[in-house]
Amino acid sequence: MVFSIKVEAVFSSAHNLRDYKGKCEELHGHNWKIEVVASRDKLDEPGMVLDFKYLKTKLNKVLEKLDHKYLNNVSYFKKVNPTSENIAKYIYDNLKSQVSSLKSVTVWENDTSSARYEE
Repeated sequence: MVFSIKVEAVFSSAHNLRDYKGKCEELHGHNWKIEVVASRDKLDEPGMVLDFKYLKTKLNKVLEKLDHKYLNNVSYFKKVNPTSENIAKYIYDNLKSQVSSLKSVTVWENDTSSARYEE
């Protein structure tokens, strides 16, 4: 038996993909939707996986570093291509030390396309 919670947040940014042939190699932007899932097989004393407010606060702190930025200029993405997959990993890596029950991060770049990272 596993219990899970999910929070969502959004941020806006621009990027362009390196080593890619197609429209996305040009500068463009997204209103990204982020889903973060935390899960545990046992609930805590109050009967929760984790407080929604805590998880959302931690997520929003990470997203502040990305919101209204040109992602290619963010330190991490100077070396790593700012694909949806790598953005999901970036967010996951920045949350995992603060959210021990972190399960996955999904990054939606539009209504029909997303990438998920989990360990």
